[in-house]
Amino acid sequence: MIGQALELAPDWTLGRLRQAEYLDAAGDRQSAAAAYAAIVDADPADVYGAGLKLAAMGYGPVPDAPPPAFVASLFDQYAERFEASLVHKLHYSVPDTLSDMLGLKDGPPLGAALDLGCGTGLMGERLRPYALRLDGIDLSDGMLARARSKRLYDGLYQADIVAPPDAVLQRRYDLVTAADVLIYLGDLTPAFGTARALLAEGGRFAFSVETDEAAPAYRLRPNLRYAHATAHVVDRLRACGFGSVRQQATILRQDAGEDVAGMLFICD
Repeated sequence: MIGQALELAPDWTLGRLRQAEYLDAAGDRQSAAAAYAAIVDADPADVYGAGLKLAAMGYGPVPDAPPPAFVASLFDQYAERFEASLVHKLHYSVPDTLSDMLGLKDGPPLGAALDLGCGTGLMGERLRPYALRLDGIDLSDGMLARARSKRLYDGLYQADIVAPPDAVLQRRYDLVTAADVLIYLGDLTPAFGTARALLAEGGRFAFSVETDEAAPAYRLRPNLRYAHATAHVVDRLRACGFGSVRQQATILRQDAGEDVAGMLFICD
């Protein structure tokens, strides 16, 4: 069916992507790789992440980060069912465990907090009772619309977390969080540098990563998320000027019925 449709509409990018996926599932990896490569050649913005699929198959270099257009499109499509799927089906626990690790309930009130990759506001729900000001950044307009409807944030901005808007750059935050966000970055240095620059004196940066201790630095998994070696994460934190680093192993969520191992970090 896809083949016949593509004969009528050869420039149908989503159809070409589905054809490549079918070829890969059928074991014809070379044909699948060629199809993915053709999609990237035709659309360098790579909204559908064909280049990532190539890299995950071992037919191309692993990029330091996915195309922003791919991430925004992915979560725009996912926004309506995001919370029901992540929390209720996949048992996502990062906001709760990260909040407990931060000791928000027992600590002093926060001045200003910044939620990087805020999504629909799951982390923001935990931060709001303790922050005098709460800002959020996300690439996806759909996710921001869901977050906006909760009326949790004082400021919401559609931007890449490594390129915050001026309204954010002009502030300094007592807490910066990135809950289940850095799984969409390979090279963490730009994100760590941004977080460090935005922290007020004595501020803290709290985040999670998926872990793969066998990786030399990070690995792109078949699900197109990145997993990092803990030692590499700590090395990048030190290189970006963070001093104290606390870490805690955890289960982030489930994927295909399996626990996803991760690490929580709090640093200043």
